[in-house]
Amino acid sequence: MRLVRYNVAASLDGYVAGPHGNFDWIPEDPTIDFAAIFARIDTVLLGRKSYEVARAMGGEPAWSRDTRVFVFSSLLSPEAHPDVTVVPDHAVERVRALREEPGDGEIWLFGGGELFRTLLAGGQVDRVEVTIVPVLLGSGTPLLAPHASQTQLALLASKQYPSGMVGLTYEVLR
Repeated sequence: MRLVRYNVAASLDGYVAGPHGNFDWIPEDPTIDFAAIFARIDTVLLGRKSYEVARAMGGEPAWSRDTRVFVFSSLLSPEAHPDVTVVPDHAVERVRALREEPGDGEIWLFGGGELFRTLLAGGQVDRVEVTIVPVLLGSGTPLLAPHASQTQLALLASKQYPSGMVGLTYEVLR
C-alpha cells in the first residue's frame, strides 16, 4: 500500500499558517533537500483553503508538472479547475483507493488541518512529518483541526537544521 505523508512546517505553538494565512515566518534553509523530498512524491492532496492559498501565491508549484493533484472541496467546481482533480466528497474512500494503486510513489498531504483530521480519523495517514520553526505565532491555522481523536505516534527520526528548525518524523500507530 502506498504511503501517505502529512509533511508541514509548524510554529512551536502548533500553527501551519499565521493569523492572516501567512507563511513569511518560515525561514529559508538551504540544507533542506526539497528535490529529494519531491522526487518520491507522485500525488498531492490539498484541502480547498490550502489550494486557494497556493494558487494566490502564483508561480510554479513545488511539485513537478507530472504530479497528480487532488483538491478536496464541495465548493469548488471541477470545470473551473481543470489542472487538478476536485473531489467533492468521500475523502477517506478516495485516498484509500489512491493508496491501493500500484506503484511506489508517495502521497503527500500538503495542507489542510481539516483534511488531515478527516484522513487521520479514517486511517489514511501513515506518517506525520513536522518541521518545527522556532517562532510563536499565538494564532493562525492549527496543525490539526479541532475535535480530532487522540492518535498515538512513534518517533522515527529527528533532525536539527542550521536555521534552528527541527524536523520530526512520526509513524501513525494503528
